[in-house]
Amino acid sequence: MRVAVTGARGFVGRHVLGQLAARGVEIVATERPGVVRERAAVADVHWVSLDIASPPADCFAALERPDVLLHLAWDGLPNYRSLYHLETELPRQYGFLANAVRNGLPALVVAGTCLEYGLQSGALSAQLETRPTTPYGLAKDTLRKQLQFLKAAQPFELTWARLFYMYGDDQPATSLYPLLKAAVASGHELFPMSGGEQLRDYLPVDQVAGRLADLAIDPADRGPINLCSGQPVSVRTLVESWIERNSWKIRPKYGELPYPDYEPTAFWGVS
Repeated sequence: MRVAVTGARGFVGRHVLGQLAARGVEIVATERPGVVRERAAVADVHWVSLDIASPPADCFAALERPDVLLHLAWDGLPNYRSLYHLETELPRQYGFLANAVRNGLPALVVAGTCLEYGLQSGALSAQLETRPTTPYGLAKDTLRKQLQFLKAAQPFELTWARLFYMYGDDQPATSLYPLLKAAVASGHELFPMSGGEQLRDYLPVDQVAGRLADLAIDPADRGPINLCSGQPVSVRTLVESWIERNSWKIRPKYGELPYPDYEPTAFWGVS
């Protein structure tokens, strides 16, 4: 079986490659020409140069005709409020994926986002109506709907895997976990953060990557699903558990930073 992966040099993508390799599939990974970034240390990955912003005439052929495309690529993060997601990234994304499908791609697994739910609180089912309130969430939700319309004209298998929150190695430096690690490495006694009472749905990135790999090697027309733990945890509890597990000598300083205004106080996924 051949699986193509876009966004293979990103936080999730690097872990996905290792999970796919452990499952013994043939892997084709894309990288943008001219972008200097370390590749994941995974053997037997065939790297191909491909730019979604300037795609080839036949994207399916450029991906070496995989059985499934695991699509993780998305530019413009973590600025969720930027209109770039709607004005630039969305048309590029749809153009690339539609090209691949029309040229023969049989199955597609796409990384969505919990921000498609907007400010809805509590336990969020994948069948819940989406109500995005950020340009990023709206762009992702619109791409899903475009692909569903495309299926009517050009049938293919589609799984839309909404990601919630993750932590682990290689995470972008502006995320909570690497910020805490950096504060520890710098010898800080206190770690400024929000009040930490918000409830979120967190998974280690290796678990997220493993689930994505499983979805890719068993392609089906699942539609939207939540890739989540299903268990709410307060950010305060999570940070304190990281400190205790690693025996770090640092204390959270709660209430120093505001809560994000683009998220509800408490929400988590229902698998």
